[in-house]
Amino acid sequence: MSDFDTVVERYLAAWNETDPAVRSATIADVFAEDVRYVDPVAAVRGREELHALIGAAQQQFPGLVFTPGGLADAHHDQGRFTWHLGPAGAEPVVVGFDVVERDADGRIRTVLGFIDRAPA
Repeated sequence: MSDFDTVVERYLAAWNETDPAVRSATIADVFAEDVRYVDPVAAVRGREELHALIGAAQQQFPGLVFTPGGLADAHHDQGRFTWHLGPAGAEPVVVGFDVVERDADGRIRTVLGFIDRAPA
């Protein structure tokens, strides 16, 4: 497992955390304070806005979990990976692809997200 695979695990753990206090602590550990997150349906900056976005996604997709879609591909301080969103142990409902960049402290400072498959 590469260093970036660990980053992906921690990243997805933040997206799966339903307890707001624990999620906030996880976000502080994984993401830079001024993190920039952009995907086809959202654009936020900072940990608080990311926290709110994750909470909204959990409300939109209750009971679904994010899992890695394979190993990360990375070099220097940037990586890319596929993720799945669906019921635990079942076929994913949504499949996406993210590119992340880390800061000098190893925290994620930029996320560029893409949706490969989603319900109509």
